[in-house]
Formats: sequence, C-alpha cells, structure tokens
Amino acid sequence: MKDVVADLELVFVVNKKLDHKWVKDRDNLAKLNFKGEAEESALLPEGGRLYVGIESMSHDDLRIACAETIRALISKNFKTIKLGMYFAKSEFEGVGAIVEGCILGEYNFSKYKSKHAKTVLHKIFICCDDYSGRKINFKNAQLALKQSEIIAKNVNFVRDIVNQTPKDITPLTMSKIAKDLSKQTRLSLKIFGEKYIKEKGMGAMHAVSLASPYPPQLIHLIHKPKNAQRKIVLVGKGLTYDTGGLSLKPSDAMLTMKMDKAGGCVIFGVMKTIAELNLPIEVHGIVGAVENAIGKHAYKPDDVLRAKNSKTIEIKNTDAEGRLVLADCLCYGQELKPDIIIDIATLTGACIVALGEYTIGVMGHSQELKSMIHKSAERSGELTGDLPFNRYLPKLIKSKIADVANVSSGKWGGAITAGLFLSEFISDEYKDKWAHLDIAGPSFADNAWGENPIGASGSGLRLLVDYLCTLSKK
Repeated sequence: MKDVVADLELVFVVNKKLDHKWVKDRDNLAKLNFKGEAEESALLPEGGRLYVGIESMSHDDLRIACAETIRALISKNFKTIKLGMYFAKSEFEGVGAIVEGCILGEYNFSKYKSKHAKTVLHKIFICCDDYSGRKINFKNAQLALKQSEIIAKNVNFVRDIVNQTPKDITPLTMSKIAKDLSKQTRLSLKIFGEKYIKEKGMGAMHAVSLASPYPPQLIHLIHKPKNAQRKIVLVGKGLTYDTGGLSLKPSDAMLTMKMDKAGGCVIFGVMKTIAELNLPIEVHGIVGAVENAIGKHAYKPDDVLRAKNSKTIEIKNTDAEGRLVLADCLCYGQELKPDIIIDIATLTGACIVALGEYTIGVMGHSQELKSMIHKSAERSGELTGDLPFNRYLPKLIKSKIADVANVSSGKWGGAITAGLFLSEFISDEYKDKWAHLDIAGPSFADNAWGENPIGASGSGLRLLVDYLCTLSKK
C-alpha cells in the first residue's frame, strides 16, 4: 500500500485495535480522544489519513462503514483515496463489501435540482495489503471487484428509475427502459399492450389501468443461455403511480407513491445484472406496468373482476391494486413452466408494521425455498423476516359473491393475507415453487440508513442476484 500514491489513506480501526501496525498516528489520535468506536472517525489532513472505527470485519459492517465514509468524503477536496483489504472469510466478502459500500454510498439523485453538487473524489485504490496479514488471492480479488461493481451499479440503476416522478416514468416509459435494456444486453424482450391483456383474460391487471391515460404494459425480459439447467421466473409490481384509485389515499400518503414501481424496477436491475454476469440459468423477468389513477372509467369497490386463471375477485378496496396486477402476471409466469417463481413488490404497509422499515417480508409455502432466500439475504447484506401462513387466515379473504376478495375482512395480518391472496393465483403444481417478497419497508426511505440513501434503495436486487448465483452453481 505504501507504493500507491493517493490524497488520503483510509484506515478502519477494527474492534478498537489502536495498536495495529496500520495505525500510524497514535499520539495525534490520543490528543483527539479517538478510541476507535464504531462509526467514530478522525481526519488528519496533515498526515493524509482518515481513521474510522468499525466493530468487525464482517461484510455488513465493512459495507456500511465504506458507504458512510464515502458520503462524508464527497464534500471534501480529496481526489483519490486508498485503503487496504479487510475480510473475515474471503476476498469475495471483503472486496465485495468495500466495492459495494463505496459505489452505493456515493449515490446521489440530483436529476431535478437546478444545481448539481460537484464531486471531487474520482478514484479509489483498493490495495492488496490485508489487515490480518494473510496472503491475497489476486485473481479472486479481481473477480470479486468486477462482480460487485456490476451489482452495485445496477442497484443505483434501479434507484434512478424509482426516484423519478410519475410524470417521467409511466407504463410506456417502463417499456422504453426495457427496450433499451434489451439493446444494451443479451436480453430478449416481449412487450404486450392493452389489446393482448384483454384478449388473454387478464381482467384484474386491465381493470387497474382503466382510469389512467397510459395503457397497461406487460413486459417480459428473457435471459436464455445455451444448455441452461434451470428456468426461473421473477415477477415485479410496476405501479408507476398509485393514487389509491376511487379508494383515494390521503394526500400525505401519496407523496412517495412513485416508489410503487420499485418491484418492477428491481426486476429490470436483476435482469441487467445476470445478463452482464452471464449466469448459466434461464431467467424470465416479468413486470406488470400500470398506473392506478382516478377517472370516469375507474374500477370500483363492489366490482367483480376475472383474472387470467378464471378466478373471480370481489373488489373491496381499489387501493389494494398491486396484488391484482401481480395475480395476472403470476398466472402468465406459470405458463412458462418454471422451476421456481418469485414475485417482488411494494405490496403492503402492513409489512412495515410487522417488520419495520428496513426488512423484506418473505412468504410462501416452501420452508426450503424461504430458507434459501433468507440465506441469500444474509450473504448479500439485505434484511429479511419470515411472515408465516397459517390455516386460519385464508378465511379472511373469502368472498360471498366471488372466489376471493382483494382485501381481508379483518384488521390484522394484512401483509400475510395479501400474500395469501397471491397464493390463490398459484396453481397446486407451483405452491412449493413460489415465494413472495414484500419490499414496502426498505424500498424507499426518508432518511439515509446503512449503505442506502434518502429515497430509493434498490432493495431486493442483491438478494435475488445472490439467489440466482447460488442456483447457477448447483
């Protein structure tokens, strides 16, 4: 590391170890009363070093520390920084955490500002000196850097779409984004409009779109390498804006509803990532892009809709629209005969009540599949919590006049009953091959947290990419 020239050297003080050989300024740090506590920092410009306390070398701690450090340095006049390697288990954990933390922490959405902040920092050197004194496998480190850079940049790609306004991102814009992705990558693409959706009996998705001036779009991206051993279908909710329909949301609840397309945007990001990584499995990314507006053609509470699988749905609340779009998209996805089908959506505020703002709710009938998803979340630095189905809750979505109601008749367990509603559109053949991810909590935030900025986080992408990478190795 001493041979690399940079404006600033970043040194993480792990678990308060101020006697480590990388800590060169003990006297000055003592004068500053720096103890190396987690998130504590000391900038010594004259020595060209920044010391940051970190609790451990775990990939989560390292990723978050890098993100917070980069955020703090963006406003400073350092063009280049360097740091050594920190990892507990492997180069993939250590280098991956550093790269993801730096790229995710640097993110700033300023499209709508008249003045853009200028970033002086433009280069970060990750040196092959290891904090623990171990020998670095340079090839593994390079692979980790490349893979993590792709993943992190695509998280930011998702953030950019989600953060844009409903005026700029409509169902038709979502189709254009998909077309651009197809041109830029090896992805194949099918896009179906309102005529197809009506002809194929997708009455639930079509109804949600009726009051909008923008026609619904069924977007189908395909990654199909030769000799693929598995076929995976991913389905995303792409509500470009949600007023609540005739069951109108309160005005303050509408303020962040540009984020209701986050599930669909994550599907775009995942498909872009696996194309760039060239994973050896077949993956289909399906997005139902719709706007839930109000107008003379709006669907209404008391309507009964017919979904693609011919099940009828009593509408009790037009603000429970995402599950209607997903119902038809899940039916479409099952027709592809996949080995696994996973949907991801900002589906319910009830999930935030159950798990808090930062955690993805995981639901499904297969404990094995849910366990794999939880493990992928842990490896990739995302948070998940299990919301279990039980035998008593399905009766809450029964309807007296149709096959199923779109909202529960009870007050509690709304995230789970929404998941159970989706399960009504999963055939028996796929019950144990399906999982539902509710990202309503972590997909968008009013305050920065961890490696995530204010606004869109791209939550779910790293989890799904890790899951697909794991499948590709089996």
